[in-house]
Amino acid sequence: MNHRLLLGSSALAWGLILLSNPQAQAQTSTDKYYNNSQQLSLTVKDLSQEKTEAKWLVQNNIITITDIEINDTDSGLQLIIEGDRTSELQPLIFPFENTLIVEFIEARLETDFRETDISEEITAIEGVNLENGGVRITVTGKNNPPSAQIIPSDSNLVLSVTPESSVASEEGEEEAQTIELVVTANRAQEEEQKVPRSITVINRQEIEQQSKISRDLGEILPKLVPGLAPSTQTSSIFGQPLRGRNVGVLIDGVPQSTNRNAQRDLRNIDPSSIERIEILRGPSAIYGDGATGGLINIITRQAEDQPFVARTNIGFDSILTNFADSFGFNVEQYFGGKSEGLSYVFNTSYSTTGGFFDSENDRIPPDPQGQGGLADLNTFNILGKIGYDIDENQKIQFSISYYDDQQNSKYTLDPTPSGRKAEARRGLRLPNQPNTENLVLNLSYNNQSLWGSRLSSQLYYRDYSTRFFPFDLRSSAAFGNNVLQSEVQSEKIGTRFDIDSPILPDDQLNILWGLDYFHEDSSQPADIFDSQVFARSDGLVFQKTGSGFLSPPTGQDNIGLFAQLRWQPIEQFSLSGGIRQEFVDVSVNSFTTLGGNRVQGGNLNYDATLFNIGGVYAFNDNINVFANFAQGFSIADVARALRTAPNASRVTQLNPAAQKVDTYEVGIRGNWDNVQASLAYFYSYSDLGTTFDADFDIIRDPQRIQGIEGDINYDINEDWSIGGTLTWTTGWRDPEGNGDFDTPLGNTLIPPVKLTAYVENQTTDTWRNRLQFLYSGDRNPSGEGFDLDPVYSYFTADFISSLKLGNGELSVGIENLFNTFYYPNIAQIYGGRSQSAAKGMSLTVGYRFEW
Repeated sequence: MNHRLLLGSSALAWGLILLSNPQAQAQTSTDKYYNNSQQLSLTVKDLSQEKTEAKWLVQNNIITITDIEINDTDSGLQLIIEGDRTSELQPLIFPFENTLIVEFIEARLETDFRETDISEEITAIEGVNLENGGVRITVTGKNNPPSAQIIPSDSNLVLSVTPESSVASEEGEEEAQTIELVVTANRAQEEEQKVPRSITVINRQEIEQQSKISRDLGEILPKLVPGLAPSTQTSSIFGQPLRGRNVGVLIDGVPQSTNRNAQRDLRNIDPSSIERIEILRGPSAIYGDGATGGLINIITRQAEDQPFVARTNIGFDSILTNFADSFGFNVEQYFGGKSEGLSYVFNTSYSTTGGFFDSENDRIPPDPQGQGGLADLNTFNILGKIGYDIDENQKIQFSISYYDDQQNSKYTLDPTPSGRKAEARRGLRLPNQPNTENLVLNLSYNNQSLWGSRLSSQLYYRDYSTRFFPFDLRSSAAFGNNVLQSEVQSEKIGTRFDIDSPILPDDQLNILWGLDYFHEDSSQPADIFDSQVFARSDGLVFQKTGSGFLSPPTGQDNIGLFAQLRWQPIEQFSLSGGIRQEFVDVSVNSFTTLGGNRVQGGNLNYDATLFNIGGVYAFNDNINVFANFAQGFSIADVARALRTAPNASRVTQLNPAAQKVDTYEVGIRGNWDNVQASLAYFYSYSDLGTTFDADFDIIRDPQRIQGIEGDINYDINEDWSIGGTLTWTTGWRDPEGNGDFDTPLGNTLIPPVKLTAYVENQTTDTWRNRLQFLYSGDRNPSGEGFDLDPVYSYFTADFISSLKLGNGELSVGIENLFNTFYYPNIAQIYGGRSQSAAKGMSLTVGYRFEW
């Protein structure tokens, strides 16, 4: 409210200055005033003096306005004002909310007037006599105030009125055509349309919108990103591949992987702390070890351009089939700003999640498939950043991110369900329930002009742990016939730097080169529980009797050296390619397996030379095609392979081989004012893929995977938008090693066909609605193996509604709108007592406001 009063006062002062200088009126418009309003600072005393002088200038003679004519123009309309002494009319022009106000001192209208439905952008024009003298003309815009400019005329006063939308199209053309830059593809800022890869960018607005139905990234991303399998509805991404292979996750460039792969990389940050997400589909040699399927680069919240901004969000959620027992809430708070080279961000969130219930009102076990569930959680996240612009080229920034979720449930999986689906039992007594903690410290320094090059560097530290639900392994001698609960612990310190150097002027040829290094220490300790107490309680009571290591303490050092060239010989064509040399050393301490086998420690060494090359050709400003070859590299999960090693074995004898993936991709992209679309085909090959047999033992043999991905977004008009994505993937392996790829890959790697669609409508100026759909198809790879049984299709819909209310926005989100009963793909893969149904229809209500 105070901002509006200040704006109106500044505008009134500007109008009075124009009044005292008629010549300046013909050269000045209110749209120029918008850009300069903060520079106007007349005091109240000055304002009063100017107003007195203005009244003196018209000598207290009343001017009669006899007629106002409205004419259409190409840019808007003209107001032609006629009177007995029109040449002496001096207007005061200023905006207020969505209205442009034009006032005349010492004037009167012969007749008040009002006209409505002037145009799509201008809803009304009204002229009235003021009680204390003078005339006010108001021009009301649809969403924003129009602007006005005085046109010189000898006989009349002519105002050229331009709607805000037209101003944006004419004078804000540069802003309207802002080119989005991405950093993930080549570790340097690059126009998205010049990247020879399939890449999806999810901005802050989309993250906020999807968070109105779910706060789980594993559920948000598949509804927006082609190539990524549907959600598992667990804390694990096992069974949720990208292009049929493992996905790598970065948070501000810090890798979230662990060498004992816990498969929980998307449960390390809350969506409220995320500014944007860039998803690179397909492997990337430029980032080194891991990510053979692609990269998800999470970029945390940025500071606002204003000195201080505060935003608050509060809300609650519940599954409507059992409102009371599923009730949860969340609170978010953001502070951020910039002033005199200093920038800061503080964001924190806290949420509780109640029990999960399916569409038949049955409680879903909080530990589906033993992967860790999302029900009965308390989640806390905090993000802090402080940065300083040393000069116009140099910036240093420090950030801290801490995430903690803790399950606290009285329920567990029933070992003998009464029907086909998994069931929950009450009475769980487990001292330490599943939990994830992730602490990341990040110090970065950037210099945009270092001897003509650009330097980006960072030093980071990560402390991570995640605890699983206990496993009943009483029938497995390899694990000592124990009931046990394990926890992956990882501590990592690393650094990255890269230098982007021009070779030819005007960015015709650049080379990006640099180094990555990190050291990680990890282990997987396990608590062992009393088997008799567990059996007598029918799997409800866990009483600790000892501890050991499920996987041994392991150290890992990674060094990567890389160089990447970007060449644009002509405007329509660009080419990029590079090489990376990777060195990985893994050291394992001597240890005793839970089965009692003694394993002698040792060192394992890996190295790989990786290449990538790709090009983009633009037919015109709207359509381009691209082709790309990229390699990815991933070492084996050494610690996992060792936990069932035979007695008296040595680490160096096992030496599990690394995986190298070659991927070829071609695609086409279109980008028009109201349509954006892409279609791509990919093919990938690896000599040593990873699958599982019926006993969940690892199989290593050659693999081929191919697929088609597409997406489209179409703005039909200002009010309606539609769009969707397509994902089709298939794959085979060669178990005999004879070149015959005749055995289909299982459903944990190759998901069924996935289709998504949405329709979005700006129903009123303040009310927006979105309906979105997801279809996951059937797939039956057939054969004998852990994940070769068929999975069946399902179809879900979500509804999101947002209404501007007061100083904020009220939102309502409904997930699984039709209360569809279905099983997520990973639940169908596990089957049996672990086949947990999906959540029923759920409701989320929230209110966001700025202060």
